[in-house]
Amino acid sequence: MKVGLGLYRHMLTPDYYAFARQAGCTHVVAHLVDYFNQGPSNPRTNQPTGAKYEPWGVAGDPEKLWTAAELTTLRKEIENAGLVLAAVENLDPAHWHDILLDGPQRPHQVENVKTMVRRLGEAGIPVLGYNFSLAGVCGRVTAPAGRGGAITVGMDGPADDVPVPNGMVWNMIYDPQAPAGSLPSIPRDELWRRLQRFLEDVIPVAEQSGVRLAAHPDDPPLPTMRRQPRLVYQPHMYQRLIDLVPSRSNALELCVGTIAEMTEGDVYDAVDRYSRQGKIAYLHLRNVSGKVPHYRETFIDEGDVNMMRILSILKRNNFDGVIIPDHTPQMTCAAPWHAGMAHTLGFLLAAKAALELD
Repeated sequence: MKVGLGLYRHMLTPDYYAFARQAGCTHVVAHLVDYFNQGPSNPRTNQPTGAKYEPWGVAGDPEKLWTAAELTTLRKEIENAGLVLAAVENLDPAHWHDILLDGPQRPHQVENVKTMVRRLGEAGIPVLGYNFSLAGVCGRVTAPAGRGGAITVGMDGPADDVPVPNGMVWNMIYDPQAPAGSLPSIPRDELWRRLQRFLEDVIPVAEQSGVRLAAHPDDPPLPTMRRQPRLVYQPHMYQRLIDLVPSRSNALELCVGTIAEMTEGDVYDAVDRYSRQGKIAYLHLRNVSGKVPHYRETFIDEGDVNMMRILSILKRNNFDGVIIPDHTPQMTCAAPWHAGMAHTLGFLLAAKAALELD
């Protein structure tokens, strides 16, 4: 097991690389999407928690694809800081909104995604995390509900039935000039059909490029959000995704916190099942208290999940991938994000050392 840190686009700087090394990380997962672009809901001192239903920000340039040169430069910068670039997390909705929506630009966008996957392979970056979701992350609230009044996120009841406005998908505005109105609801089987087509189109290119596509579960994990179906809102549904296109390149970005929020199944069984299959490309680790639609994200050393048990399962199944904390409560100090991450990373490093003594 390797310990890493997820860094958002504005954090891909020498100071943040130094912080990662100082906190004991060996790996980085990089976000190239600027979730904060023109978005008032996400201060840059925090992870992109967003408001309850408002968009995070405005998507990027649909024709400005990641280049092999910029990806290689990023990898070398991170390596020069003494770290390894383990993955890039998430596609910009500007690059694939009509893949999600089955719109007229789908064929063009599929080719663009293939191009970016090839360039990741050329740059020596082995994993692309993604989230096949229309409504994205929504319905959550931010409150001083953590231990000692720490700022954290969660749900305080069922989400309102607020539709996704036209021109928006997965938290981001991809068309600021879209006409008034909202995204029509679709059947769940239709969303699965769209995912299968995406995987059938892109997985062969990922295999040729030595890249794994890693799917994040729906968060919050409810059957529908904003009148749109969800794909992976119970642990066993990950298996359906894996089985759609059997391949080493069809993998999981397994999120322990999200799975713990689910109303069915068992988070320990899920981690065991998918790590035994070798399907976890990398892992998000955070703790939570409660289940949807009533839960709170917590500090790593409290909450409902026994983290030592999770890590023991991963060790037993010879998981050799990267673990990153995806979110942490914000600590009361001049650097809330840094303090929360340092607290979590310290716990992970101590737990890992304890397991290695066994």
